[in-house]
Amino acid sequence: MICGGVDAGSRAIKVVLVDSDGPRVVGAGVVEQGVNQAQLAKELFEDVVAKAALSCSDVKSVVATGYGRSAVTMAATTVTEITCHARGVRHLHPEVRTVIDIGGQDSKLVRLDEDGRVRDFVLNDRCAAGTGRFLEVVADRLGVGLAELGSVASAATAPAVISSMCVVFAESEIVGLLAAREMPANIVAGVQTAIASRMRSMAGRAVTTPVVFAGGVAMIPGMSDALACVLGVSVTIASDPQMTGALGAALIALERPE
Repeated sequence: MICGGVDAGSRAIKVVLVDSDGPRVVGAGVVEQGVNQAQLAKELFEDVVAKAALSCSDVKSVVATGYGRSAVTMAATTVTEITCHARGVRHLHPEVRTVIDIGGQDSKLVRLDEDGRVRDFVLNDRCAAGTGRFLEVVADRLGVGLAELGSVASAATAPAVISSMCVVFAESEIVGLLAAREMPANIVAGVQTAIASRMRSMAGRAVTTPVVFAGGVAMIPGMSDALACVLGVSVTIASDPQMTGALGAALIALERPE
């Protein structure tokens, strides 16, 4: 049996197809988010299905999650991001006890019990500090791509101190640091440390290991090291971290096909 998961995130839409035999992933795809979320999700879903040599009728159930989940018209039901990311990460890393997911517009810290069920969670979706948006701001200011931030930060001698907890004011801080001729590498490292520190604040107490890092920001080199340094624990980057929400949604669809 084939089922699908759609994660309509704030920055990208992701689709995963899974076969109940295994279960195993038989198709996946990503497209940038846009104005017409419903159409983008539909086109991506159909594209992933076609590339898997399937037809839409072969997909028995679809679960949607993410920021724009209500716009996913082919979904039988919707499930929260917390549940889907936890399910996806747990499937890839069965030993996980803490999931850190940092996306474009929000960040989450989810604690799981020994059986993989969500025990509690903390969500930051009201402030761009501690999210991928913070990294986009510094990348724009420095005139580099997001993928280049890791290589820039690797040359840091001492992370710059970013004290503002609001991206708007932090951007002003960055402008001031550049005017003071602070090294771009130190600024990037400072922003990464600031994001990691926000996660430390969200955790509130000792972080239960193993810790797995998911979300689009996990793909930016240097972020996992910053988290590990600030949290004082080893941090594993999830396999295909951007897709964990869609994978979790697809696995949930397998469990309750409609």
